[in-house]
Amino acid sequence: MIRVLLADDQSLVRAGFKALLDAQPDIEVAGEVADGEAALRKVRELRPEVVLMDIRMPVLDGLAATRRITEDQGLKDVKVVMLTTFELDEYVFEAIRSGASGFLVKDTEPEELLRAVRAVVEGDALLSPGVTRRLISEFAARSKEPAAAASLGGLTEREREVMALVGIGLSNEEIARRLVVSPLTAKTHVSRTMVKLGARDRAQLVVLAYESGLVRPGWLG
Repeated sequence: MIRVLLADDQSLVRAGFKALLDAQPDIEVAGEVADGEAALRKVRELRPEVVLMDIRMPVLDGLAATRRITEDQGLKDVKVVMLTTFELDEYVFEAIRSGASGFLVKDTEPEELLRAVRAVVEGDALLSPGVTRRLISEFAARSKEPAAAASLGGLTEREREVMALVGIGLSNEEIARRLVVSPLTAKTHVSRTMVKLGARDRAQLVVLAYESGLVRPGWLG
C-alpha cells in the first residue's frame, strides 16, 4: 500500500485528491495538512511513501519544507512531489534541485496524478518529455543559487552519455533506442550513475547533468 500525505492550504484541493487516491486499491491518504510546518511533523510521524506538497503555503512554504525533508537522512525514502498552479512556476527548478522528485500542475488529469504517485515510489521522476524538458532547461539557466558543480570523474564514458540523455528527459526505453541497447541495460546504467553521484532519483540526476555542464540549457537532444 502506497501511503500519501497531502500538504496544501486549499481544503478543496485536498478533498479532491483524497477522494481520487483513496479510491485506488494500492493507495491510501495517510494524512492531510495545510502548512509546511505541519507537513514536517506529519512526515516524521507517519513516514509516508509520497508527499504531495504545495509550493506556496503559510507558516513554512513547500520549498523549505521539502528541503528539510530531503536533507534528513532518516526520511530518505520519502518522495516529495510539488504541486503548482502554473506549469512555468518560478520555483519548480529550485524545488527539484532541493530534492523533490518532480512536480504536478494542480489541474492535472486524474490518471496522471495516479501515475505520478506510483512512478515516484518506483524511483522515477516526473520529468515528462515536452514541457518539462523546456522548463528544466530554462530554470537551470537562471537558477539563482547554483550548487557547486558536480564531479563526474567517477563516471564511465557510457554513464556520462546516459546521464546526458536523462538530462534531456529521455526515458529508459528512449535511451535504449538511442544507444541501441536493451531497456534493462539502460536502466542499469542509470542506476549505477545515480549511485555514484548520490542522486536520490532521476530528477536529481537531471539537475546534476545541468549543474555539471554535461547538458547545456536549451539543448533538447
